[in-house]
Amino acid sequence: MFEICSRIAGHRVPAAALLALGTAAGTLTACGDAGATITRLTVGSPGPEPYTLMSNTDRQDVTRTPRAGGTRDGDAPGLYGGTRRAGTCDRERLIAFLRAEPEKARAWAKVQGIPVDDIPRYVSRLTPVLLRADTLVTNHGYEKGRATRMTAVLQAGMGVLVNGYGVPTVKCNCGNPLTRPDTKISTGNANYRGRSWPDFRKREVTKIRPRDSRKGTMTSFVLVDPGATRGFERPRATQGHADGPWTPPPVTETAPTSGSPSPGSPSPLDSGQGTPEPGDPSTPPGPEISTSPAEPAEPTESAGPTGLATEPPVTESPQMRTEGVATGGPIPPGSEPPPSYRP
Repeated sequence: MFEICSRIAGHRVPAAALLALGTAAGTLTACGDAGATITRLTVGSPGPEPYTLMSNTDRQDVTRTPRAGGTRDGDAPGLYGGTRRAGTCDRERLIAFLRAEPEKARAWAKVQGIPVDDIPRYVSRLTPVLLRADTLVTNHGYEKGRATRMTAVLQAGMGVLVNGYGVPTVKCNCGNPLTRPDTKISTGNANYRGRSWPDFRKREVTKIRPRDSRKGTMTSFVLVDPGATRGFERPRATQGHADGPWTPPPVTETAPTSGSPSPGSPSPLDSGQGTPEPGDPSTPPGPEISTSPAEPAEPTESAGPTGLATEPPVTESPQMRTEGVATGGPIPPGSEPPPSYRP
């Protein structure tokens, strides 16, 4: 079954008219939500309604992944970058800020689906990385005591904190919580606003879906240096001090070639290129590839009194109880529940 778009250029069109148009053209092309508006947020820009301001979290010199565009799995090797032995996001500072701002902390925790008291443990389990593709998110700001939300694309080079399923969860330069974008949004057909950048291409805007929940949460991330010449592993919930030795860059750093693949070679989806985005000029007309049935909603990593999915208790050191930070070791598999599914 093809998904029939009920909006063209922002106007509602009867389904019968669309069917007639499709019959005359001989085909119907899926187009997702063509009326969506996406705000571009550049490297170094906190954007509107920031929770706070943090410096030195982003980099201008990050080499983009050749596998940008479509939908990527959060555990794909080389999806993210970083500087070995150095994290770009100060988790302890974010925890201290939210402790000092109770109203902002309540709004922040509500977005993440956790109780306020769980903010220190939740943040300490996140991992700092650099985006290597222009990435679609829902960015939640703060205004007049409440969290706001907007669909945004973050420029490659921006520092974010990712959760155990590889999904961006915090925008480092402003502390804003992030959640996954609406799955119906078509990045190829959307309207964009805000200052652009030279490398911006609609077809290269990337959606990130959580790692398969059957695999459990990640224990480490395979990152690449800003120049994409070397790789290394960063244990989850660490900020660089526990990074592994240099390795060759992941094989997904090889850009896809044009034309038909050679016999026995993997398809673009197998090699990590990602699911093509409907409405993308580089994608031939055809039915939309829907990932929504298999995509879990925003992973919930901790417990709350409101009936949300809960996380098994962990043994915290005195430092963790007083400072709200992890002691630095990787998180063992199975320490978190699978992502929750929202209707």
